[in-house]
Amino acid sequence: MKGYIDSIETFGLVDGPGIRTVVFFSGCQLRCKYCHNPEMWKRGNNTMTSEELLQKILRNKPYFKRNQGGVTFSGGEPMLQKEFLIDISKKLKAEGIHIALDTCGVGVGDYKEILDLVDLVLFDVKYTTEEGYMTLTGHTMKESEKFIEVLNQSGKPVWIRQVMVPGMMDSDEYLQSLARYIKRIKNVEKIEFLPFHHLGFSKYEELGIPNPLKDTPEMKPEESEKCYQKFLSYYEKG
Repeated sequence: MKGYIDSIETFGLVDGPGIRTVVFFSGCQLRCKYCHNPEMWKRGNNTMTSEELLQKILRNKPYFKRNQGGVTFSGGEPMLQKEFLIDISKKLKAEGIHIALDTCGVGVGDYKEILDLVDLVLFDVKYTTEEGYMTLTGHTMKESEKFIEVLNQSGKPVWIRQVMVPGMMDSDEYLQSLARYIKRIKNVEKIEFLPFHHLGFSKYEELGIPNPLKDTPEMKPEESEKCYQKFLSYYEKG
């Protein structure tokens, strides 16, 4: 069985606990306006068998043990390649390696089987309303809502991630709606605000893809922190 893999990052420190090997799957149904990995929207020519991927990951296993790290599947959207994801996850579980799944929740089903195999879910919130979600991603919320339902039943720990785009996610109205949205998700251990940046802008030029946010300024970390504190005040009120 082969999977479409864009790239592999070793010694990652931000995509889950400890030192991690981050595997970027290619292919995604969403077209998020703020996406910094547009090269992963479509499946490329780089394929790898689950055994080949396993052997690459096992090289870093000693570091995982010392730092309570593991593997994070990211992308793109890993759950679009569900058979491959399930296969490699079973191999990793046999090796006792911690698995984190970085996902927007828009896959092609079998969510229970996938979630039974992973240890942590990094859930990327796109937007909190149907209209806003469609405008931002070009997709409906239907599939992500299905995923959240199964996620809530799984009992798996969840880290929430929200990209903060100026003029899009920084209003009081949106922050209040985000608090309500996240309250629906069980077992949330951590909530992260990720300031919008321009680091992926050159990729749009290289690929000849229009960049819908090319005139949008970056969000300064201090502004993102202000939004986070406002959000917490709403979230903690329940």
